[in-house]
Amino acid sequence: MMRNYNNFIAGEWVAAKSGQTFKNLNPADTREVVAEYPLSGKEDAAAAIAAAKAAFPGWAATTPPARGRILSKTSQILEARKAELAELLTREEGKTLAEATGEVQRAADIFRFFGGLSYTLGGSTIPHDLPGNLLFTRREPLGVVAMITPWNFPIAIPGWKLAPALVAGNSVVIKPASQAPALTFEIAKALAEAGLPKGVLNVVTGEGRAVGGELHGEAAVGV
Repeated sequence: MMRNYNNFIAGEWVAAKSGQTFKNLNPADTREVVAEYPLSGKEDAAAAIAAAKAAFPGWAATTPPARGRILSKTSQILEARKAELAELLTREEGKTLAEATGEVQRAADIFRFFGGLSYTLGGSTIPHDLPGNLLFTRREPLGVVAMITPWNFPIAIPGWKLAPALVAGNSVVIKPASQAPALTFEIAKALAEAGLPKGVLNVVTGEGRAVGGELHGEAAVGV
């Protein structure tokens, strides 16, 4: 059955401003349409960046363990849906079902790992020359992180980019490869279900030059 996805911006599922879409076919059976996606442009990317900027202060102020609990719950959601997501990955990207199942498990493990790592995030204390004085460092998030991910590991690569960025307190705009975006949207669904605040993660699909160019030019850092 064909799936329909919209962009995920500010916690809402929205169509591209152009109203245009594109479809992906099953590489093993091109008679099957796997999913339909928004053909987004510069304005959609700009809206996603604005949403991420608005959500950043609140997310940055959230404690690392609180962020980590959301990632840990996301891991549980992904693992519970492993068979369904592996089948979707195989139909869209073309991996064997065994490989796809392993990749979904890897994504779940990544979120579990960084959920646990949240309890270790912090700075360090350093001795000072002067008596009664202490130097210390603290880790702070960068801001809005832009991610443009490839097609060959369509859930594992978004997972290992998203999890560390989110647990560190950054907000994110991600553009998955147009050949296989479905699993990035499914990660977004899992994170939203786990309690991620609106706007902390935004997902936009579309032509690389328009969407990717806007992300490269406006977001704080590229991954």
